[in-house]
Amino acid sequence: MTYKGYLIDLDGTIYKGKERIPAGERFIQRLQERHIPYVLVTNNTTRTPEAVQEMLAKQFNVQTPLETIYTATMATVDYMNDMKRGKTAYVIGETGLKTAIAEAGYVEDTENPAYVVVGLDTQLTYEMLAVATLAIQKGALFIGTNPDLNIPTERGLMPGAGSISKFLEIATRVKPIFIGKPNAIIMNKALDVLNVKRDQAIMVGDNYLTDIMAGIKNDIATLLVTTGFTKPEEVPTLPIQPDHVLSSLDEWTFDEK
Repeated sequence: MTYKGYLIDLDGTIYKGKERIPAGERFIQRLQERHIPYVLVTNNTTRTPEAVQEMLAKQFNVQTPLETIYTATMATVDYMNDMKRGKTAYVIGETGLKTAIAEAGYVEDTENPAYVVVGLDTQLTYEMLAVATLAIQKGALFIGTNPDLNIPTERGLMPGAGSISKFLEIATRVKPIFIGKPNAIIMNKALDVLNVKRDQAIMVGDNYLTDIMAGIKNDIATLLVTTGFTKPEEVPTLPIQPDHVLSSLDEWTFDEK
């Protein structure tokens, strides 16, 4: 079969930190030329969808409609709304995450919030971790926006949101509910946005632990591109092989089986 819709990671796949991946840019353009549906599914919570759209246009030569961008932040808010535990939260995260949660009607509570939500925060302090730890111990629902231990950047593999959640998990002995890839929550929501059946979609990404496992765990075909997190030399030892492995997205032809 020819895949009728594409779920595509961003960082490490379409760009790498602040570095361009021209083959990734061309991949999006080729999809657009062929009128093939796609959704950019990112675990990054530091930017709003509007900011992601602007960044792609200005820095990476990718012009894409707002409705093609689905972030772990959006999936997190959808999940919180579904849970209906109350409208208070303590959030570790940057503008994209905090803004979306506030706009959804959640009020910050540092003492006894209904939720503790943890994303990437490059201004992280010990006090923020302390507040989150105490709130989780009091019974706040512990949500990790994504389990990424590292993020690929031009400097190398930097600590990701998953590393912050891991700290709090050890401090509280409570495991977070993870929203982002490879978990079903974000993938099911993204498929709804893509409007393509599960068995006709393919997940494209650079990180075996998140992107490719998101496909494997959720019965979606997978394409690993070795431009970011997972290196070519690691591929032979991966426990479950991706459906496709490429060193560049320029190598992909859209009639591949």
